Amino acid sequence: MTLPLATRKMWIEPGHSELSVRKQCCLLSINRSSLYYRPVGIDDYTLMLMLMHELDKQYTETPFYGVLKMTEHLRSQGHQVNPKRVRRLLRQMGLEAVYPKPRLSQGNSEHKIYPYLLRNLQIERCNQLWSTDITYIRMKHGFVYLMAIIDWHSRYVLNWALSTTMDADFCIAALIGERNPC
Repeated sequence: MTLPLATRKMWIEPGHSELSVRKQCCLLSINRSSLYYRPVGIDDYTLMLMLMHELDKQYTETPFYGVLKMTEHLRSQGHQVNPKRVRRLLRQMGLEAVYPKPRLSQGNSEHKIYPYLLRNLQIERCNQLWSTDITYIRMKHGFVYLMAIIDWHSRYVLNWALSTTMDADFCIAALIGERNPC
């Protein structure tokens, strides 16, 4: 039966008069370099990456958390952080809490206001009016973009396309694809 390494290490006497440390290690089947190893703490860069990963994961689950809630969450995970560091990391990552901002519905007076052309339009048949939209979907290792074409009358998704980039190619591919069977 072999004893655990930690137990065998405790038997070594560095100042022994007859057996050197080298001989003791040989007799106990211990690698001598393991005696001198001191665990190294996590460097600042690795810690920052770990914190950023944890912040990103939590932001995906709760995008309404601000700096103080994120700090509280990281502390509950065992990280020793302060709000100043969390704020800096969130800014560096481009993350901001989702909340109603002041005067959000007030438009810029310099912007041209276009008329709403669909205001009194009666939609009575398929293929009379389509709309498109692009959104992004968070994945484990980044984002994918989803573009969909919808018929307003039937509420049917005519076509859709996914892409890892915001190029126009996948939008054009969705437009060229099969059409509504209505």
